[in-house]
Amino acid sequence: MTTSSVIPKAVLYYSPQHEKGYGDDEVDLRVVDIDKGEEFSPTFLRLSPKGMVPTLVVPLRGSLASDIASRFKAISDTKALIEFLDKSRSASSHTHTTSSAPAPSLSPATVAFASASSKIIDSIHADEVSPDHLQYLNARDQASLQELGKSLVPILQSRRAAIVGYLTDCERETMRMSEKTKAFWREKQAETETALSVFNGNDVDGYLSRSRNMWEITIPGVLTRVNEELVGPYALGDQVSIADIHLSVWLSHLVRLAGGSPSDDGDVAIKRVEKHIGNGFVFPEDFLSSAFSPFAEEKAVARSKLAAFWDAMKSRSSWKKVYAS
Repeated sequence: MTTSSVIPKAVLYYSPQHEKGYGDDEVDLRVVDIDKGEEFSPTFLRLSPKGMVPTLVVPLRGSLASDIASRFKAISDTKALIEFLDKSRSASSHTHTTSSAPAPSLSPATVAFASASSKIIDSIHADEVSPDHLQYLNARDQASLQELGKSLVPILQSRRAAIVGYLTDCERETMRMSEKTKAFWREKQAETETALSVFNGNDVDGYLSRSRNMWEITIPGVLTRVNEELVGPYALGDQVSIADIHLSVWLSHLVRLAGGSPSDDGDVAIKRVEKHIGNGFVFPEDFLSSAFSPFAEEKAVARSKLAAFWDAMKSRSSWKKVYAS
């Protein structure tokens, strides 16, 4: 499933799909435009009651035969989704894959690596540092708040209109939904109204205080914890793992919010993040890195682990496919 360019969460789905070598005919993609609030539609909420994007719908193992009615389950938790994609295509899996591409295991190989992987993933999946929350709090003064509003207000208005439309249909009894779903819509409507009110001049001081705390305290803390767990050049060393999938997507969001793009070199991308955080925040340059070839003649240079990580991920075919546009 794909989302908008503002919060492209579906990258979390595409990355493991490419890393695991799934064939194009093994995955049926559906677009969910979160700019328009399509994740709040009754159809999507039947799959993911909390409107989580991405959501993966998979057939149950006992219903794969052609003469049996297929039964499905939906996976909305990001961590569970990626683990499922990892385990469902391997040398020992029974998914009847049509792809001849390699299916490397992305799971950590040791208990120590599993612990480090969990710390990285849990740190960047905290609700307070989710991509959509960071996008909303990406202004620390009046001028940048006004500029942010130019892109976010139309999106918030579209999402509100979608929610109000569904609630109105329920009131007119042209659509019947559970009280739980209607309560969910009202909650999301209230959240959207609160977000819009800031761009209309309400509680601006409170917003700026929260955004400064996010970028000057919370984000540096998360990045420091993540950096301490990194081995380099990938999260757990020389092999790609599940942690790399999660971290590369989250970090790419951070770089975008700092004014960068997936095409930036690692040093440039991470310097953008450091500058965006401000207050003299810098990553230690404690990783000796050179070109990604054992035959490279360049001398190893000291770089930040995240810069080396960025370049390592950027060199992969999955990165090129995901960020081709």
